[in-house]
Amino acid sequence: MTPAAWAPAAPVLVVTGHYGVGKTNLSLNLALDAAARGLEVTVVDLDVVNPFFRSSDYRGLLDEAGARVIAPVFAGTNLDGPSLSGTILPAVEQARAGEGRLLIVDAGGDDVGATALGRFAKTVAAGPYEMLYVVNRSRNLTQKPAEAVEVLREIEAKSHLAATAVANNTHLQEDTDASVVAAGIPFAQEVARLAGLPLAFTTVPADAAGQDADRQFPRFGRDGGAGAPYPVRVYVKTPWQ
Repeated sequence: MTPAAWAPAAPVLVVTGHYGVGKTNLSLNLALDAAARGLEVTVVDLDVVNPFFRSSDYRGLLDEAGARVIAPVFAGTNLDGPSLSGTILPAVEQARAGEGRLLIVDAGGDDVGATALGRFAKTVAAGPYEMLYVVNRSRNLTQKPAEAVEVLREIEAKSHLAATAVANNTHLQEDTDASVVAAGIPFAQEVARLAGLPLAFTTVPADAAGQDADRQFPRFGRDGGAGAPYPVRVYVKTPWQ
């Protein structure tokens, strides 16, 4: 199992999903991996709904990796609200201006968060883009695949963008092990089937993605149907951690 087995093929990548599925932590991993590959990375924090889990809160981590961060004007202050930076549209266009660039949009959860994304839909849809719908079997509000697909359709309607793939991010933060990963695969497969989308990847703890990973985790790729394995590290902490 090789690290960062999945990588976006388009210059604009939107990461969306239900509240609490781990969009922000996944976005950080995607951004750091892309920067490590030498790409010019910009992360757009569009989560104007949930002030506790935001990619802009990890600006130092992204800055250190050479990634640029664009956030709502009041992000990180006690005046936080749906004020969106006027630099987002130019950033989308710039990402498409040449090779070696990647813009990652960390969108807000559900249809409410997707409304902010909808303001930029025309520009995003005008060129190549990918939109990952992130699912997490451990998230208690979407226990059934049909429920997850219903949330996806609401997000698509509000954002005016179409998902291009499902990303299986089933986890329990630091308590994630092989059994947690295995339990999430059938769930994500069924979500993908019902949605008519490919399953892009299944996340696994980066610390376990070593030489003995094949013995710890279910088989991936064409044999296992779980998508490519994507090693992730836990960067996002809860307010009480």
